[in-house]
Amino acid sequence: MTSSSTAPNWHFDNSYTRLPSPLFSPAVPAPVKRLTLLVLNEPLAEELGLDATALRNAAAIFGGNELPPGAEPIAQAYAGHQFGQFTNLGDGRAILLGEQLAPDGRRFDIQLKGAGRTRYSRGGDGRAAEGPMLREYVISEAMHALGIPTTRSLAVAATGEWVMRETPLPGAVLTRVAASHIRVGTFQYTAAIAEPGVLAALLAHAIERHAPEAAQAGDPAVAFLEQVVERQAALLAKWMHVGFVHGVMNTDNMTVSGETIDYGPCAFLDTYDRAAVFSSIDRQGRYAYGNQPAIAHWNLARLAESLIPLVSGGDDERAITAVRGVLDTFPERYERHHLAGARAKLGITAPEAGDRLLFGDLLGAMAAAEADFTTTFAGLAAIAESRSRPEASSTSPELHAWYGRWLERLSREPWRQAASLLRRSNPVIIPRNHRVEEALAAAAAGDRGVLERLLAAVREPYVETPTNAPYRTGPPAGCGPYRTFCGT
Repeated sequence: MTSSSTAPNWHFDNSYTRLPSPLFSPAVPAPVKRLTLLVLNEPLAEELGLDATALRNAAAIFGGNELPPGAEPIAQAYAGHQFGQFTNLGDGRAILLGEQLAPDGRRFDIQLKGAGRTRYSRGGDGRAAEGPMLREYVISEAMHALGIPTTRSLAVAATGEWVMRETPLPGAVLTRVAASHIRVGTFQYTAAIAEPGVLAALLAHAIERHAPEAAQAGDPAVAFLEQVVERQAALLAKWMHVGFVHGVMNTDNMTVSGETIDYGPCAFLDTYDRAAVFSSIDRQGRYAYGNQPAIAHWNLARLAESLIPLVSGGDDERAITAVRGVLDTFPERYERHHLAGARAKLGITAPEAGDRLLFGDLLGAMAAAEADFTTTFAGLAAIAESRSRPEASSTSPELHAWYGRWLERLSREPWRQAASLLRRSNPVIIPRNHRVEEALAAAAAGDRGVLERLLAAVREPYVETPTNAPYRTGPPAGCGPYRTFCGT
């Protein structure tokens, strides 16, 4: 393994490697046979302070064949409740190269996903397939464009090797960028090993990185928990407002930074359905669309449990009371964020008591009509601009009745302002499941043009143009139930 002399403007400061050794293990990316750079996120590279042209010339970094100057590659240890069952885990196929300091002073993890075996691989090959890595690239970019906190993807490189799953698949490595990869499961693992000082060191690091003001609080652990709870309440509301279904909300897939992480069996709603499940392994519907806020609350309770030894000077009774007091605020925080977003999606700026019911009744009408989630909301702007509801013959009776109630409510708002808010709050484009599969299939056949056109569309989700018209409609008839897979 060599360091690249051409790597452009890397500026690493690897604070995680200065933490106690139980939190990570050294790891070296396994070189790949024949690297081909499939996609490079040039706007993200610029944000990181990296020169895109020089990055293309140093593409060996994206396969793990070379290391950028200053890299200290490690695999992070963590645990997690996976479908409710506690398991010791860790980065089994991901290697953190280091922490890039961007020109604006922000710190970003640079991680290779699919870079080979680590201490935590648990019998796996440590590799990743091209389709799931390109999928994460597309979905994470779409989430970013939708204004939803997310990890992002800097690049995907093909390895020239096969990975064995149910069938042989072409291999790839994803370069993931995150505010950090500290998870609820990181705290669970650290609390479980109970080594003196390690949990306190992790908390101090997480506070410095994500909640510096908590360090000045009377009880920093409680103040930190409160910030994580607030971030997750805001994040879940944003997921629900665009019909995003994560698919695998295990505690190791919840970050303390409040970013969405892990785009394995995720998908977006077409037809509105609270019970929608897309993951092939979620047979009981634990992580269904409508369950996501409650699961987030459950996951946060696991974080709170892990922090108890650091709360109130170690007095368990007082500590439990303190963290429960924070946890109990999650439903109210979530409802506050959800209602604010709901009002925006309805074009409402002057709150009234009946707004929550009005939004809920729209969802009920959509469920009854089996209406498309995204196009129904996106169509509200045109209705507001015309100030008249669609003809009864063109919509369902439930929606037609609701449109009348909504227009009456909107009459107490400035019409032009309402229409503008509706267009800013309701995307016309999401990464439709059938379009994602179409792009991945074309890429597997050697045509990346379909993927590039999809990326261009999802990066401008609130704009209607002639070129993105094909991406604004739901799936064709006969698509059938959609299923996604974790990609491991």
